[in-house]
Amino acid sequence: MSPDSAPAAQEPDRAATSGPPPSLAALFVAFARMSLAGFGGVLVFARRAIVEQHRWMTADEFNETFALCHFLPGPNIVNLSMVFGARLRGIAGGVAAFAGLLLPPTLIMTVLAIIYARFGDVEVLRRILAGISCAAVGLLIAVVFRMMTPLLKRMDAVALILMLGVFLAIGVLRLPLQAVLLVAIPVSVGATFLLRRKVAA
Repeated sequence: MSPDSAPAAQEPDRAATSGPPPSLAALFVAFARMSLAGFGGVLVFARRAIVEQHRWMTADEFNETFALCHFLPGPNIVNLSMVFGARLRGIAGGVAAFAGLLLPPTLIMTVLAIIYARFGDVEVLRRILAGISCAAVGLLIAVVFRMMTPLLKRMDAVALILMLGVFLAIGVLRLPLQAVLLVAIPVSVGATFLLRRKVAA
């Protein structure tokens, strides 16, 4: 069993994440490895590398950063690379993480696109792609439960209720995403502000 998959790889605390920020080369290599390992989506591997392997963020910090990136236009993981890199190394860090995330898969996908254009109708290839899609869904479900862990540990009732409400609104009631976010964002920000103010009082 690899160190990455140690029993629930105990989430690092604030002290465990303190230390010198990574170099630009380290950011580039780390995000390049995430992108090359990220079959079915990079989020699973990004969280594992950032929180558990390198300990550049705590689980809560990752969730908060990803939440911010989720509400910005564009692909979430691309937003995360820019925000994360810039947070640690400024604009140059954001560019390094962004380049590491996109450059290797772009080169690979260019080659695969050429191959697919010639052999895309082969039945064996279609079955392989169908199997990969199933694995991708499993990976996504796994990372969702991993990201919920900090909320469950703190028994944060407000956060869990908001999360459930958004899930029901979008996943079950099929309400428009933009309308749900326009309501959920100010409600969640206001609830968090009031709770922290009450604790500080």
